[in-house]
Amino acid sequence: MKLTVVGCSGSFPSAESACSSYLVEADGFRLLLDMGNGALGELQRHIGLYDLDAIALSHLHPDHCIDMCGYFVARYYRFDGGRPRPIPVYGPEGTEQRLVRAYDDVPDESCMGEVFDFRTLTPGTFTVGPFTVRAARVCHPVEAFGFRIEHGGRSLVYSGDTGPCEELRKLATGADLFLCEAAFTHGKEDIPDLHLNGREAGEHARAAGVGTLLLTHIPPWTDPRINRRDAQEVFDGPVELAAAGAVYQV
Repeated sequence: MKLTVVGCSGSFPSAESACSSYLVEADGFRLLLDMGNGALGELQRHIGLYDLDAIALSHLHPDHCIDMCGYFVARYYRFDGGRPRPIPVYGPEGTEQRLVRAYDDVPDESCMGEVFDFRTLTPGTFTVGPFTVRAARVCHPVEAFGFRIEHGGRSLVYSGDTGPCEELRKLATGADLFLCEAAFTHGKEDIPDLHLNGREAGEHARAAGVGTLLLTHIPPWTDPRINRRDAQEVFDGPVELAAAGAVYQV
């Protein structure tokens, strides 16, 4: 299983990275987790525009889904006239309506369904290509999910956006790679059920017994080195910082 960090900036793109988007590949199948601001352009550095097989959206805040509007244009108005088959899009309830409102100029309300096969997420396990995916609700102001992706006896867990959450710990138990948000700084921000800081990400990693902790969704105004240090103080395993373009073999 191969993970490519397409974008990892939190809240808005930084000078170095688009917002949240992660490409997971195995057996020739390509699953994209989230498509935030700037991700569509960066994605084309790694694969062709029409090479995705499925998309999963953790939640419907713009920094995780807004480039789906651009991807709709690319698929609906394909320049060579050969519109690709609808691609499965797993997202919270109301994903299609949210994207239609965001685009605000679709030819008709149903046309997004001509290129996206919208499927509503609920907590539980399902199959996407060669992957077994488990979705769990996490703590955020809107309906939000974390994902556990398994293939060939290996596991990757993506937190999405969340505050401290027992469901996230359960989801991440024994994961080989834990891609976990750390948007806040320990001792600075304290907003319940919104984001994790580096220390909290480390505590979740320790409690879940993960292999490697990969910190992500760190906004441009947060010093990632502090978050990494805070995570290392409570988690004994490897702690890395996600970077746009980085590739991991899970």
